[in-house]
Amino acid sequence: MGRLMLWAGFAACVFAAAAFGGCLPQGSESPVLPPPPVQADQLVLPEGWPMPDQPQDNVFTDGRWALGKLLFFDPRLSRDASISCATCHQPELAFAAPEAISPGVDGLLGTRNAPTLVGAAYAPYFMSEGGVPSLELQVFAPVESHVEMDDNLTHIAEELAADNAADYNALSLEHYGRPLDPFVIIRAIATFERSLISGNAPFDRWQRGELTDSEFGPEAEQGWVLFNDPELACISCHSPPHFTTHGFANNGLENPYIDAGRFLTTGNPADSGVFKIPTLRNIAQSAPYMHDGRFTTLDQVLDHYIAGGVGHPHQAAQLEGFELNSTERQALLTFLIALSDEEFLNDSRWE
Repeated sequence: MGRLMLWAGFAACVFAAAAFGGCLPQGSESPVLPPPPVQADQLVLPEGWPMPDQPQDNVFTDGRWALGKLLFFDPRLSRDASISCATCHQPELAFAAPEAISPGVDGLLGTRNAPTLVGAAYAPYFMSEGGVPSLELQVFAPVESHVEMDDNLTHIAEELAADNAADYNALSLEHYGRPLDPFVIIRAIATFERSLISGNAPFDRWQRGELTDSEFGPEAEQGWVLFNDPELACISCHSPPHFTTHGFANNGLENPYIDAGRFLTTGNPADSGVFKIPTLRNIAQSAPYMHDGRFTTLDQVLDHYIAGGVGHPHQAAQLEGFELNSTERQALLTFLIALSDEEFLNDSRWE
């Protein structure tokens, strides 16, 4: 089952770490944390968007963000130092991966596509089945999966803390009040991931009145109208501003599903083949698509929804199929492309 069974293996460690303050050595005192920041320049929010929720023990600061960025791009988080978080979540691909299934250490393959991390700050749960309730806890999953990074956070902390050139220990002491350890690693990476907020696509600028109708384009505007059409029902699962409801759905990909999806977390037969609804932001950059990366183009995705799925017994009621002429089809695709945020994709913060 590959990484489908990962949750059962690491859940106890994850929640024990959360409950006991993050892998503190025996006899250690509680961590000394700095006060909330006066400002956080690296957390850039689109106009009108709320501040994302943050754990009390991991309030966003630019220093924590910088430490998290170093860790996110460091391949030493994997057993053979070949894979970093950024290997499967590439900035230029909207923090997604180009492969249907990204290879882990030793070329091993799991069963799921690496999704975009865009908008993770606003997500209430993580993994395709929604079994992980926070960004901090999600970090455990790829690091300790045998088909992904296949390492141990305690070992990683020891190795990185011994690297005087990288100065991880000093940064950890400065920004978390303690030497580098699993507590710090998962929180710093989560802090970096909270900054991956995209809200300056042509669609956003048009909605804010920064682009005129002619600048946005009549084809993209027609696509937005179609996107809102109840017959197509796109917006029922992919509502703005995040272009996801953060809900779950069975989108009729196969019958039966090889991957049981949310059933792995809930044990409820009705959740078989049910997966978290992804964001459509920067969708043109984050191919391939679906939980298993089966579709390589947006045209293929559109074909699937036009056909109305394969008729799985748990398939979402909205998937009834619809018709589009060639002009309407192109307009809808043009609108989806208008969700590409070039400013975000080329942001110097990710360099």
